[in-house]
Formats: sequence, structure tokens, C-alpha cells
Amino acid sequence: MPTIHLTRCQHLSPFADILNGLGAPTASLLERFRLPASLEEKSDCYIPILPAIEFAQFASSSQGIEDFGFHAARTLHFGHLSKRTRNLIGHSPTLLVALQQACKWASLEDSNLRNWLEHHDDHVRYCSRLDGTKGLQHLEHSQWLQIAFPIFIIRQFAGSDWAPATIAFEARYTPSRTCQSFWTKSHFLSGQEASWIDVPVSLLGLPNRTNETPPDLKSAPVEHPSSGFIQTLKLMLPSYLDERPPVLAEIAEMAGVSARSLQREFSRAGITYSGLLDAVRFDNARKLLRDTDSKIIEVAFASGYADPAHFTRAFRRVAGVTPGQFREQWRPR
Repeated sequence: MPTIHLTRCQHLSPFADILNGLGAPTASLLERFRLPASLEEKSDCYIPILPAIEFAQFASSSQGIEDFGFHAARTLHFGHLSKRTRNLIGHSPTLLVALQQACKWASLEDSNLRNWLEHHDDHVRYCSRLDGTKGLQHLEHSQWLQIAFPIFIIRQFAGSDWAPATIAFEARYTPSRTCQSFWTKSHFLSGQEASWIDVPVSLLGLPNRTNETPPDLKSAPVEHPSSGFIQTLKLMLPSYLDERPPVLAEIAEMAGVSARSLQREFSRAGITYSGLLDAVRFDNARKLLRDTDSKIIEVAFASGYADPAHFTRAFRRVAGVTPGQFREQWRPR
């Protein structure tokens, strides 16, 4: 079974923002690694994680940016986590439960991200690893983000000044003096079996600072990026609809298989790649028509149609009504 590991566009945006601030050719750098150039409105869409890591390293090297991952992580905050993860953590009764929830739902952020807690005498380690990346170079960029998010979670309970005594990287990486001066309370380790931070046991029972009633989350199905190859593509392709969607050969390259092997995979699933792409376009258009005030022509372009008339015909073939009629029938009043 071919595999494409995914990450949310939200996690690539800080790197792009830094490059834009430096006047770097961000769009061409993203295109070099077949990543979408327009990330602003795609925070909850998914992109392949390995090209994203390669992009971060190449941009760091070509633009002379030291500690690129550190600077990107500094622009993140608790609100950058997926909405469901934020809800579950925000309504956890104690810090321990919040960290357990963050471990359970890690794949909502990166499909191959695995988080777990290791218990020691007076502390626990919150550990992170991207499965399938062993031996890859320059993982420190993504590992900075893996480390930043649990720190943000803990600060929801322990206060905004909390910092771990130890910050450990799986990558063989030593932060610069500038970076270390920002984390004056923390000791850095590299070349570990996983990335991790230590959390004192005394903090695990801290109560949640919010008093809100927990929302009903059972009615909202969760799409895990790791729930099958076809489902992975359904989650990834919306990031590319308003640009040039990857062709079959590019998808095969991302999955590390031949185009013929990928065609056989689609055949076993009873669909074609073009059919899957049409289904993703329709689903994207349906959501925009139902949930936004975007004009029909804007929905057409956002769903990958250069011709609004073509969009209307394609939508009607699937839904039996025009996009305008669909909006009138199904949009909540």
C-alpha cells in the first residue's frame, strides 16, 4: 500500500511568512518542491510532509537562515492546533488529561506523528517522532514545531512563562547561541531516540483554567490523515485545487511507487485518479457553497475550474442542480 505522509498547511505557513518578510522568492521556492503557494486560507488543508521538510532545509540554506525551525516555532501559538485538538485539550480537567489527548490526536497535525508519555520518578517526558523519517537529515525544523506545541499546551495550565528544564531533539542539532539565550531555563540535548521535553509530575494535576461546558464532539466525525491511501489523497488534493493539482506521476513520486503501481491501486479501489479529482473538486465546491458567502465564480476558481460555465455543468452532473440552486436548497437560513 503506497503511503504519503501529510502535515497541515498551518505548519508550513510560519516558514513562508519568514521568507516573505525577508523578501525571498517564496512562491518559487514552494513551487520547486510542488507545494501550494497560497497557504493563507488553507490552514486546515493537508500537504505532503517530506517535501515540506525539504523545502524548509533548502530555504534555510539558500537564504542563510540559522535556526529556521526555531524562528518558525516562535510565531506559532495554541490556536494553530486543529480545532478538534484545541477543544479536547481546552476542556480537559487536568494537564495530564490534556497531554494524553494531545498524544491521542497527534495524527490530526501530522499523519505520521506519534506522541507518547514516558513516566520517570519526578517527571514525565512528552515524546514525539515522525514515523518513516529515520535517517533523514535536517529534521530539526519540524522537531521545533513538535516541541513548541506541547509547551503551548502546558502553558494553558502552568502559565505563560513556563519552560521545560530539558529540550531534546532526535536530530543531531545544536541550537545557536541566540536560540539558547531565548531558552535560558532549558538545557538542550541532541541525537536522542525521539524529541522530548520534560514535565514535572507536580504539574500534571493542575486544573484547567477554563470553565466552559465541554462541546458535543461525538457528532463531528474525524478524518485521520492516516486512514488509507485514497482518503489521504482526498485530504491532500484540496490544497492544490486553485493551482495545478499534481498529476498521477507526481502522486506516484510522492508515494515512492511507480505510476503503474499507483494505477493498479486505483483499479483495486474501483476508481480512477481523474474521477477522484472530480470528486474532491465537487466536495470542495459543496462546502464553499454551503458554508461561505463566496461568489459562484470564486467557488469555481477555488475548486480548480478555470471556466465558471464548465464548473456549473460539472456540478449539475453530480448534484442534479446548479451551484446557485444547491446553495438555496442546502445553506442554513
